[in-house]
Amino acid sequence: MKKLAAAVLCAALLSACVHQPARNPMATWVPSPNFDERRPVVIVLHYTEQDSAEQSLRTLRTGNSGGPVSSHYLVGDDGAIYQLVADSHRAWHAGGGRWGTITDLNSASIGIEIDNNGREPFTEPQVQALLRLLDDLTARLRIPRTQVIGHSDLAPSRKIDPGALFPWRRLAEAGFGIWPADDAPPAPEGFDGMRALREVGYDTRDPEAVVRAFRLRFRGDAGTALDDEDLRILHALTLPGGAGLLVPATGLD
Repeated sequence: MKKLAAAVLCAALLSACVHQPARNPMATWVPSPNFDERRPVVIVLHYTEQDSAEQSLRTLRTGNSGGPVSSHYLVGDDGAIYQLVADSHRAWHAGGGRWGTITDLNSASIGIEIDNNGREPFTEPQVQALLRLLDDLTARLRIPRTQVIGHSDLAPSRKIDPGALFPWRRLAEAGFGIWPADDAPPAPEGFDGMRALREVGYDTRDPEAVVRAFRLRFRGDAGTALDDEDLRILHALTLPGGAGLLVPATGLD
């Protein structure tokens, strides 16, 4: 019995050691309670462009021809939610890109892969599960509810996911992301669309690519030139205080 107790105590001590933060051996450890975990400020949505959740789980947990990739979550087409990486850890899902002033999206975001091949509508159980997950993440991690973006938003020159079929308006009606109010007025004369795109968060160094990414999200097509409807939408998205949004922002800053 004493040997068993000793073994249990040893295991407990080893477990405690495993979960201790890394310490620099050059310095004397004088712990302060004044800290917080690094926390994400953006949620990035992807589609898997594969044929099943099982296939995507393998891809996200192993190496592949392009190198290892991962995400924090995967949402299956049946509504099942899988977590692959802890929220506080850096998953490899975003790659190079920019959103606003953030240039290392992997370090600042939660990545959610959605089981979809890019050619089919997203299923109702899947959308319902995603909404539940977004509600949990934005509340628990204090991520602003407006800061839900697509992979194509941060990397317009490289990516098109989650694609033209993704229900962004549905998310906005539930309070996630941004969408223009139906009664938003036309943009005023001389309105600068490229400047508005930058205000929203887009990197406009490749104008055609960024307009394509914007239209994929807000118009459901791959146009590469801004028209009057695009300018109306951008004007609505950039009005002070979220006055032009379908659902005014209620998330924490």
